[in-house]
Amino acid sequence: MTSWTSRTCAANGIDIHYLRTGGNKPALIALHGLTGSGACWTLLARALQDRYDLIMPDARGHGASSAPRLGYLYHDLADDVIGLIAMLGLEAPVLLGHSMGGMTAAVVASRMGAAIRGVVLADPTFLSAERQREVYESDVAEQHRRLLGRDKDEVLAEARQRQPHRSGELLELIIDARLRTETRAFEVLTPPNPDYRELVQAIAAPSLLVVGDNGVVSVETARELQELNPRLRHEVIANAGHGLPYDRPVEFAAVVRSFLETVDVPHTQLS
Repeated sequence: MTSWTSRTCAANGIDIHYLRTGGNKPALIALHGLTGSGACWTLLARALQDRYDLIMPDARGHGASSAPRLGYLYHDLADDVIGLIAMLGLEAPVLLGHSMGGMTAAVVASRMGAAIRGVVLADPTFLSAERQREVYESDVAEQHRRLLGRDKDEVLAEARQRQPHRSGELLELIIDARLRTETRAFEVLTPPNPDYRELVQAIAAPSLLVVGDNGVVSVETARELQELNPRLRHEVIANAGHGLPYDRPVEFAAVVRSFLETVDVPHTQLS
């Protein structure tokens, strides 16, 4: 990560922090999930930086980006990404998003049309109305609030016990990101989410939906969405749940790279 740049860009009325691998290469914007940060894409960025210029922003309320009092719904997050693309002068970037970032990427792609060259959705938050209400009414935000008062080393030790298959470096990045996430960021869970079927139908760019066999988006739903949009295809990573970029990083990077090689992406200059 030492050769990557760490910068802040003023866009959509806030300061958006991002990491960038750089180089005169096709641009790929990687959007993290709730309680994550751009740095959580480190393993994927290392795997792809030889051929792509990865831009990894912290969503509002996360990492080193601004945490305004209001504005945490998906249309706000999408506006931030659209503003970032404009301010960095990115030409036809590819969007990649996981979980919350996947839904955000779908909203951006549905609005920007041909200005987006490709889309990768990693187990996005494509939830039924009932499931949205269940998550919103749960105590996940309160759990996070309690976590913020705890010692980082304690939280990290517990994470290592729960997820020993994840690398120590990755777990440290994940826990650091979580402890830097504002509780108000959980307002993104407020229903209703954008209609994901309408979003998928509206995406004009070649798209890849990556799911685990035990994630948020079922294999059946992935097949249904593929039928709705002939530009979308799906891939299933076995023995993976919602955290598939973290739990199956090698397989995930291979699937993403294979898709990117089918997308004609122009080079972009560093901003």
